[in-house]
Amino acid sequence: MKNYDIKQEKTLVLIKPDGVQRGLIGEVIKRYETCGLKLVALKMVIPTKEMALKHYSTDPDWAIKTGTKSFEAYEKQGRPLPGKDPVEFAEGIRRKLLDFMSSGPVVAMVWQGTGAVAIVRKITGSTEPLSSAPGTIRGDYTIDSYSAADTDSRAVRNIIHSSGSVDEAKAEIDVWFTKQEILSYRLSNEEIIYDVNLDGILE
Repeated sequence: MKNYDIKQEKTLVLIKPDGVQRGLIGEVIKRYETCGLKLVALKMVIPTKEMALKHYSTDPDWAIKTGTKSFEAYEKQGRPLPGKDPVEFAEGIRRKLLDFMSSGPVVAMVWQGTGAVAIVRKITGSTEPLSSAPGTIRGDYTIDSYSAADTDSRAVRNIIHSSGSVDEAKAEIDVWFTKQEILSYRLSNEEIIYDVNLDGILE
């Protein structure tokens, strides 16, 4: 297929412990698969806190990005800021995430296709389920919010983690998978998705 290889992008998806416990593995996979993405790696693991820390440390700017994003969400909702320093606040989030991610089984996946990172993010929905649009996974399957998580002093239970950029995806995939665990194969429906002229449909 013409230009097939340059159209391919990979992204990491983790179904978090809450998604696994609520029996949403099949539904999550169905959402990504139905849109035309290809599953190229899959495993179920119980992460240690050390492994979870590696995952949340792949981006050196994670704390400032997460803290700033959180503060912006608080301001948008008209809620008082949860502190003065977004980085300090984000480090608290990281500690809660480590506890959450190591609390039970997680399903790790690599999805491949054109614009895979952006497509997965669109289907997944906003980080805060309360702000996620209907039709997204988070918008349809969970009612959690930042305020509820803050009240209980825990991580937001939003079912899924998905990579935020191509570079982030590469770093995160390396945490969860070896190169040998990522498969290279063709699906028959890729002819329809990627073939330029749709040759061979008519006999």
